[in-house]
Amino acid sequence: MKSLEERFGEILRNLREKNGITQEALAADCDLDRTYISLLERGLRQPTIGTLFKIAEALKVPPSKIIKELESN
Repeated sequence: MKSLEERFGEILRNLREKNGITQEALAADCDLDRTYISLLERGLRQPTIGTLFKIAEALKVPPSKIIKELESN
């Protein structure tokens, strides 16, 4: 069974790719480092609630969509 961090990372990567943006572009939009986005996508880090909201805004989805996807996986 995948960890919460791994499931979040998969969702993040899927949403980012669906939006056609790179890790670098997402990081810049969120005022984060590209390596942090990479760590999130690989399930090695867990975002704070503030970071979750920044990422959701940059991906043009409500934060609740990300949470709902986490709940359904």
